[in-house]
Amino acid sequence: MERSFHSEIEALKLGNGETFHGEGILAVTKALLQSGVTYVGGYQGSPISHLLDVMVQAKPYMDELGVHVEACTNESSAAAMLAASIMYPVRGAVTWKSVVGTNVASDALSNLASPGVMGGALIVVGEDYGEGASVIQERTHAFAMKSALWLMDPRPNLPTIVRMVEKAFELSEASNTPVMMELRIRACHVQGSFVASDNIAPAISSRQMQQEAASFSYDRLSHPPSTFKHEKHKYDVRMPAARKFIEEAGLNERFDGRHGEVGLIVQGGLYNTTLRALQQAGLATGTGESDIPMLVLNVVYPLVPGQIAAFCAGKRAVLVIEEGQPEFIEQDIATQLRRADLQTRLHGKDLLPMGGEYTAEILLKGITAFVGEHLPSLDTSAASRFTTELAEVRERALAELGGGVPARPPNFCTGCPERPVFAALKLVEREVGRLHISTDIGCHSFATFEPFSFGNSILGYGMSMASSAAVKNFSSKRPIAIMGDGGFWHNGLLSGVSSTLLNQGDGVLVIMKNGYTSATGTQETMSTPASEAKRVAEGSSATADEMTIENTLQGMGVKWVKTVHNYRVSQVRDLLKEAVSSPFKGLKVVIAEGECQLERQRRLKPIRARRLKEGLRSVRTRYGVDEDTCTGDHSCIRLSGCPTLTVKSTTDPLRREPVAHVTNGCVGCGLCGEVADAAVLCPSFHKIEIVTHPNWWDRVTDRFNRFFIGLLQPA
Repeated sequence: MERSFHSEIEALKLGNGETFHGEGILAVTKALLQSGVTYVGGYQGSPISHLLDVMVQAKPYMDELGVHVEACTNESSAAAMLAASIMYPVRGAVTWKSVVGTNVASDALSNLASPGVMGGALIVVGEDYGEGASVIQERTHAFAMKSALWLMDPRPNLPTIVRMVEKAFELSEASNTPVMMELRIRACHVQGSFVASDNIAPAISSRQMQQEAASFSYDRLSHPPSTFKHEKHKYDVRMPAARKFIEEAGLNERFDGRHGEVGLIVQGGLYNTTLRALQQAGLATGTGESDIPMLVLNVVYPLVPGQIAAFCAGKRAVLVIEEGQPEFIEQDIATQLRRADLQTRLHGKDLLPMGGEYTAEILLKGITAFVGEHLPSLDTSAASRFTTELAEVRERALAELGGGVPARPPNFCTGCPERPVFAALKLVEREVGRLHISTDIGCHSFATFEPFSFGNSILGYGMSMASSAAVKNFSSKRPIAIMGDGGFWHNGLLSGVSSTLLNQGDGVLVIMKNGYTSATGTQETMSTPASEAKRVAEGSSATADEMTIENTLQGMGVKWVKTVHNYRVSQVRDLLKEAVSSPFKGLKVVIAEGECQLERQRRLKPIRARRLKEGLRSVRTRYGVDEDTCTGDHSCIRLSGCPTLTVKSTTDPLRREPVAHVTNGCVGCGLCGEVADAAVLCPSFHKIEIVTHPNWWDRVTDRFNRFFIGLLQPA
């Protein structure tokens, strides 16, 4: 059972004059409907997952409007949806995560950008950059410049974000060019409100069908010689049209200040952070009025030369606040100032870091240095006081904590079915030695952290098998590639499995089949029918006609495919060892099956709550450690890594070592006991069944057990 977005769906239905309250990415979703979008597609990923998740769950309402929503198998298929806007006057939007998604979609995007579009086309990109990011640190800006796609970076407040979404379609149609909109994590999750407008049912939609197919036009195809015309058209016609619209529609914003001899040119997405830094420096009021004029670029590509020149004219110096490297905007502005023969001093990366997220503290240092050089008479003591106070707070924190706070990397959820596979893999390595492990994008990449420390490469979603293609040819031991079922359907089936079969490769692929694309929010996959959750939980076999990973592999010709239930650690260990040492030459696939624990808990908790409310018998399983039996060597912890398996002080005054202990967060997966058994550790783990509303048999059995245990105990 997925998370319910009932309240968010109701917010999408708000009409003209009503107030929308919520977070940024949901405001984008509402703005799409207000813009008369005909189709929406995408691939989920932080921080834009909610956009697609909400629309998918709101299918009945989408059907009323005639809006087609499609959860695509990867970003490339999502980008290809925008082909509908090449030949038809329909508005379409797609979404995905950051540069990793754009990289997957690059082929379709390049071929889309070449002929351009007739209807408005918008790509909403979750710009996962900075301290909270989960992917490689690159920017969308480079791709936008390379393919001549216009790039928006709106100020992080809901009214601006909504207006920019609506204007993005108009900009796309005015210049016949797809538009990208990058939204950072904080912009996606910023809370706020805006006055809603009525949703617009598109003129061409699933309810208002197009009667005739578009007429053929070779010039709308990305084939030579048309592509040569496209390249000229991009920069001779489309870019001037875009710049004209940007200026006339006032997409970029200018804020005046009393120190007009200097100025700040700011990426829209960095406006809030910049304003906070100015406030700390005493250069802005609490209500957001800055003493230094600002040109806020809600459209960062293309820049409008006239706007840049008009803002910089008459100013002694300007500071460009551009996050990430290289300094595309700064270089562009420098070129435009030189061409306009303006002698305004330009600062940017000389005062601010080349790479990394621009926090308020970092911007404060850069702005203070800028003001100190060009407004030396200005009092910046507020910035100095803030910096001093911040340093004192850090010193006190270090003294109180006795040092720096230890790193707390992400980890598997309690009871995660993927943890026992890596515990089994550690046991295999004890016997056969160190193995080359190609890891992948997904929850299973948490195995790169202790206590497992598995992983020699992560090269892309579904790419683990492909990344071991060369290794297996010179390694004395077969490498193992780890992949999730989400990664398998996203890319692994083609780039890994089919490539290995084509080249008659010999390798081992472990597919974590938990029934969902868990790392992006437990969305369904190709192999997640309605009955999948229950079937995986019960460990029963799939029927022959189901769309399963097993059937797909066998249909492709994989001869060695074996499925094992994740929590049977000894069985997983034996099967992995067999795969590594098997005399069979060819691809060997181990499908480790176990339902995502988050989804399992979401499914079981309502059932358990209902049974408790109705006074029905309910059983909860958990595990414990016998303190008297525990040896205190903690091998169980090093092998399983379960968050609920920890240590506590012993009550035995003759023992010094702490003993293992299972906290009340245990979900009863049984991994601790399975690991102890498979590794031949101490028999200190015991299973506990907590029965609520016991029946007569439970009571009789309990009294019987207590009676005989009492007889066996000393007086």
